[in-house]
Amino acid sequence: MAMTPDEFYEHALAATDDAHRLPLARMTGWEISPFEQEGLSVTPLRPPVVPEPPRHGEDPAECGSCGRRDQGIWFNERWRLTRVQEVGVPLVLMLHPRDHYDMADLPDELAAELGVLTTHIVRHVQALPHISRAHVYRIGDGGAHLHIWFFARPEGQTQMYGSWLPVWDDLLPEYPADLADADADQVAESLLKSAGGTRTAAEASGTPTA
Repeated sequence: MAMTPDEFYEHALAATDDAHRLPLARMTGWEISPFEQEGLSVTPLRPPVVPEPPRHGEDPAECGSCGRRDQGIWFNERWRLTRVQEVGVPLVLMLHPRDHYDMADLPDELAAELGVLTTHIVRHVQALPHISRAHVYRIGDGGAHLHIWFFARPEGQTQMYGSWLPVWDDLLPEYPADLADADADQVAESLLKSAGGTRTAAEASGTPTA
């Protein structure tokens, strides 16, 4: 059985210094880390917050993603793909179910579709010129409506390998929007050919459900 919140906090606290700071993670010493270890410190460990605060969109009636179910660059009856604006890497896309589901709530049919669509999107992002990898992330602590992130790693930027890529994305200057739009359009067109769907929501609109 997992530790209780208080037990976990006490367990972690035992590894901290007098200011409740944990030692630097091993990954800060990796060659791909965007930070130099000298002068870097960890935020003091804070006690658990129980019950946790609600995420955005816990109530489908107040869910922003449901309100934007007809916005995106590609659609089918159940899914939509959007381009995330103002990013530092060449392209960041997000896949959302059009109805109100979190990962654990997905019916098996939609879960199977998610796997297939994820594979197709990765394939099409990696087919873009000067893109080496498409990293896929699902977090879910901020929003209750499922959203899958796709980050395009620029070719040759080996310093941006692996799990630090979203941090590098936040540090980099904003990538030119016209180039990102063109690449997003290419992914959407490729997805039309490989998975069907449409570039507009009109053919696939409906009423959000919980």
